[in-house]
Amino acid sequence: MTTKRLLIVLPVLLIGVLIQSFFWVPTYDKQATGNPERLIKFIESVSGDARILNPILHADTASGDIVGKVFEGLLDLDDQLNLRPRLAESWIQYEEAYLTLPPNSQSNLPSRPEEWISYIQNKMKASPQWRNNIRSMEIIPASDMKGSMEVPVLDVRGKIVKENDRPKMQTLEYTLRQPPRLKFTLEKVNQYFFDPLLKVIGKDYVGRFPYSRFISAKIPGQQKLLERYYSEILKVMEHNPVLIFQLKKGVRFHDGHAFDSGDVLFTYQAIMNPRNASPRTSDYEPVKSAEVLGKYEIKFVYKRLFSPAINAWGMGVLPEHLLNAETLQREAQNKKLSDSEIKNFTLRDSDFNRNPIGTGPFVFKEWKGDQFVRLIRNEDYWEGPPEYSEYVMRIITEPLTQEMEFYAGAADNYGVLPHQVARLKTDPKYQNFSTVGMAYEYIGYNLRKPLFQSPEVRKALGMAIDVDKIIKYVLYDEGERVTGPFAKITDWYDQDVQPIPYDPEEALRILNQLGWQKNRDGWLEKDGKLFEFNLITNSGNSIRNNILSIVQNAWRKIGVKCNTQVFEWAVFLKDFVNSLKFDALVLGWSMGTDPDLYQLWHSSQAGPNQLNFVGYENPEADRLIVAIRQEYDKAKQIQMTRQLHRLIARDQPYTFLFVRKATRLLDKKIVIVERQPDGKEKYVKIYPVKGGDIKYYFNKWRKLDSTPQFSPG
Repeated sequence: MTTKRLLIVLPVLLIGVLIQSFFWVPTYDKQATGNPERLIKFIESVSGDARILNPILHADTASGDIVGKVFEGLLDLDDQLNLRPRLAESWIQYEEAYLTLPPNSQSNLPSRPEEWISYIQNKMKASPQWRNNIRSMEIIPASDMKGSMEVPVLDVRGKIVKENDRPKMQTLEYTLRQPPRLKFTLEKVNQYFFDPLLKVIGKDYVGRFPYSRFISAKIPGQQKLLERYYSEILKVMEHNPVLIFQLKKGVRFHDGHAFDSGDVLFTYQAIMNPRNASPRTSDYEPVKSAEVLGKYEIKFVYKRLFSPAINAWGMGVLPEHLLNAETLQREAQNKKLSDSEIKNFTLRDSDFNRNPIGTGPFVFKEWKGDQFVRLIRNEDYWEGPPEYSEYVMRIITEPLTQEMEFYAGAADNYGVLPHQVARLKTDPKYQNFSTVGMAYEYIGYNLRKPLFQSPEVRKALGMAIDVDKIIKYVLYDEGERVTGPFAKITDWYDQDVQPIPYDPEEALRILNQLGWQKNRDGWLEKDGKLFEFNLITNSGNSIRNNILSIVQNAWRKIGVKCNTQVFEWAVFLKDFVNSLKFDALVLGWSMGTDPDLYQLWHSSQAGPNQLNFVGYENPEADRLIVAIRQEYDKAKQIQMTRQLHRLIARDQPYTFLFVRKATRLLDKKIVIVERQPDGKEKYVKIYPVKGGDIKYYFNKWRKLDSTPQFSPG
């Protein structure tokens, strides 16, 4: 009887407890009830922990999210993806161009350096636009200098000698007797500056320059080897873009120390110090010299034309007083390290990397590995303190747990999975944002293979694929077609280029015209060979795996025999992509906002372990790629990028597929606070800016205690 009663009573009690819990535990809408502190804290869930909280050393997204709130750079991108000042108040760009003068008179050229200025002024009278860009001209006297360079060792046949699959290197030391130079200071950077001048001094001016008279190897036996580097050592024509930053005054690091140009110089030097092994080094390699002009002014001169260089100054600035050589040595000594450990102690070993101090809107407070990172509001932030008093990044590895934490109000946002979008977009409790990202997926063809050398073949393969159906059924409509190599949301992308139409009948007709005919088994055949190849991708990506199956079936319908394989990422890269041993592959690129595509598409980057692994070669594309990275006028860049887009879309080295959308949910009570001139506050709905970022105005976000009512429009 007792057991029977227990079996009846216990379920009733359990139901009662659950009912009580339902009313006792705050719902999502009432999560701040009895806990007002929750309204001033933003909690974000991420799948991976941060690794190193140093702007010049980190290389992962989680670390980058924290670094971006603790540190600040000289500039960044505004809501329209244009550069805007941050720690820099302003900046100017101009150019210093140099023409090395010949050692003696030639038939039609001045015989003495001092005659060159008047000579050019007279000869270029008919080019007022060219002359108007010249701020000044001056003669730089001759000088002697010693130098050295690392070059590959060559065998007797002139081939590069390798050790452990890497070129064996040697040091060449030399003396350069630099002839006088004519220095032009230009108002604007102009990659074509020397072109009109060459019409006057001779198009072969550089080619006939007597380098051997001015460059001598320290070891005479190396002179022959040195010859191939003459033009690098002695630049007859040289472009040196100049970038000068005027810095904000009154900015302080989180420890109260004033920010100035010394911190900027120190950050640059720390990046370029090989002992620190910064992954950012290549962004600053083009810098020729750095000079502090004043407490709030710094000048950078570049070795060559490279317009993307300015974007590097979005890098967070480090505090010199906390990380200079003397401070690092004291830290090493305080750790009671050995003499050799103290000697080898670098920025990478410093406790700063887990206790960062920057100038950003949030101050680092606490980091518990694999649990959370906590930041608090910087009350002294130069732009005014953020609305949130605290930011917490919680590490939650499981997507389902992230979702449940969001529903429970323990996290403030959630990245929705594609199959959930249709359902959650209609949920009235949340704000939702679906934005186009910076990445795209594609099918790349190895153009070295005879099968793929015809653009018409590649076009036909693309026409056989119904990309719209892939977007609909694989991405749940959370994607858009792309047609070219730039991020779709940037100005570089040509919106007028239309996607290749889905037309399998036309695809087959094109292949028939090229000599491919179906055999009795239904496969396309030409000269006794089947139209057959392998399509591969990496494991762990369900979308790419689905693409494999869909395109295999689509090509089968027109008679193309496609075999598919999936490989673990490391094997995929090493054995197939980097070694160029593949037919076709499914991959994607995550693009930036810069238009420089040199590494991905220039023909010089088509070797093993390089990024143009499909082997695309087009002289006109090469010309445009180089011109784009040397152009400092955005309007001209846009003209050239869209021309390049059309060219690559015509050649179809890739079948461009789609860019995915990112859908995120956010608590509906979070708003943007805009302060009016009269001191009153206005609440504005959160919205994504041009780059798709919904957190662009994060410092103005506030969580209200109830859902606001916005007036229409």
